[in-house]
Amino acid sequence: MEIHALAFREHSLTEGALVCCIPGLTSHEETLLFRAVEKGAAALIIEGKTRMAAENLKLPDSVTLIQVEDSRHAAACVSAAWFDHPARQLQTIGITGTKGKTTTAYMIRSILENAGIKTGLIGTIEVITGNRKYDSAGFTTPPAYTLQKYMREMVDEGCQAVVMEVSSVALMLYRTQGFIFDYGVFTNIAPDHIGPGNHRNFDHYLDCKAMLFQQCRVGIVNCDDAHIKKVTAAHTCSLETYGFSENADLRVENARPVGRQDYFGISCRIKGLMDFPLEIGMPGLFSIYNALAAVAVCRHFHVSSRNIVEALKTIKVKGRAELVPVSDHFTVMIDYAHNVLSLENLLMSLRAYHPIRLVCLFGCGGNPYKEQRFAMGEAAGKLADFTIITSDNPRDDDPGSLMDDIRKSIEKTDGKFIEIQDRKEAIAYAIHHAMPGDLIVLAGKGHEDYQVIRGKKYPMDERVLIREILGEKI
Repeated sequence: MEIHALAFREHSLTEGALVCCIPGLTSHEETLLFRAVEKGAAALIIEGKTRMAAENLKLPDSVTLIQVEDSRHAAACVSAAWFDHPARQLQTIGITGTKGKTTTAYMIRSILENAGIKTGLIGTIEVITGNRKYDSAGFTTPPAYTLQKYMREMVDEGCQAVVMEVSSVALMLYRTQGFIFDYGVFTNIAPDHIGPGNHRNFDHYLDCKAMLFQQCRVGIVNCDDAHIKKVTAAHTCSLETYGFSENADLRVENARPVGRQDYFGISCRIKGLMDFPLEIGMPGLFSIYNALAAVAVCRHFHVSSRNIVEALKTIKVKGRAELVPVSDHFTVMIDYAHNVLSLENLLMSLRAYHPIRLVCLFGCGGNPYKEQRFAMGEAAGKLADFTIITSDNPRDDDPGSLMDDIRKSIEKTDGKFIEIQDRKEAIAYAIHHAMPGDLIVLAGKGHEDYQVIRGKKYPMDERVLIREILGEKI
């Protein structure tokens, strides 16, 4: 039969459509099935209990039922076929890990583009299909149909490669099925995204991350991570390693910070499969790991060391150690560090540049991130010279209560602090009370241009807030 469209929800039903019935995606599966038939659907992909619902409706013989073990997996494969398997016309790079996915993806794209290889990008901040950019719509990795649609657009726009962030949830929900990655990258793993709607425990989180190495041809992994053996235990790909370890296929030596008020970078030497000096235009140990992963991938594209050096020295990623011009006397940096691991890493890295004062402004998200606030407060109290406690994304929690918990944990340290709930007022305080030589870090929001309060998104971009504050000061 001829299929004229794919449909996953009631609003997209059309005549001649292949309708994929995914449990949980719609509130009433029987309603979806009934409407699908009413609209003239040609076929229905169903699983488990949906089969019973379909039989109860006594569907006409003209509608073909296709029973599958998992309809999400089927939806991914069907979506790939619908867009004529665009991944087969691209070099595909997937990056998974708790931290570093976004920066590594931008590093890879920057190197490849510098070498003349047109490269698409799919990730947390945005989607770049070549000449067009799209908002990520809150997805690190979009649903399968959208993912395949983006890749088809990349092929049509002349891209030769695509680099994408691959979240554990995306792997769990089979969003990246229907094709094999040419290269799969593992950055690191630590407890995160554990709770309702995500992963039931750390082992499940790890198992989902590990799925990438049964879906790629070459696995490129951080051998310094404590969980690397478990992550790669069931791999079906060839493996390459990177890290500081002498046993790593690609490693780094002689790393040292290189900085001034308007620049925070790292100088090092790449050794192993490649050998050349490198300067990374971002601070911290984590930037070295991200750069190593990027070099390990791009080596397979036969790019020159010059291409790598040029791209990484000037690398800039929105909301990742992003410097905002404010004053010649002090520095303001925006970073996405929104949990204890990333906040600790960031503050410890910036300490290496010996600022006169390290000022940390941060809050903590509500709902699933409740436990983070205590550890984050303690980290800021120990590592920053001065902390400004403010609001982040309180979601359904009371902002004052979140701040109280942060304050209690800072009080366990010798750290100095102030509490200012309104984030714009908090940033204004930091700027107006800055001292020469200060490094002020606005942590937690990064690339986000909104604040979530009681289920509603309100516009809030820290770059805009800073411009407004400076304008008001004038």
